Amino acid sequence: QVQLVESGGGLVQAGGSLRLSCAASGRTFNRNTMGWFRQAPGKEREFVAFITWSGGSIYYADSVKGRFTISRDNAKNTVYLQMNSLTPEDTAVYYCGLHVRGTYDTPSGYDCRGQGTQVTVSS
Repeated sequence: QVQLVESGGGLVQAGGSLRLSCAASGRTFNRNTMGWFRQAPGKEREFVAFITWSGGSIYYADSVKGRFTISRDNAKNTVYLQMNSLTPEDTAVYYCGLHVRGTYDTPSGYDCRGQGTQVTVSS
């Protein structure tokens, strides 16, 4: 099975940028759509973005559209999330996941087995 390890989180001031990475090991995920999700304290996990295996289809949540960019390098088994113009509302634990069922823009469609990476944006 695939193991996912998220990294790249940290503390940043509002307006700053971070680049998250999700590295997969084990079985490669070349044919899987991959997604990013986030969960703030006291809130449900929410969809952020997904990218198909070829990169031909990409979709973002309205809350991050125009600020975040998802990409992938299948040769490195890694998915990225470039986050610009961060706001305190972006503060959350960010997770990546493999799409395994159903719709592409809901957390329930993904297997998110990593520990996540904390992103904290100060005002």
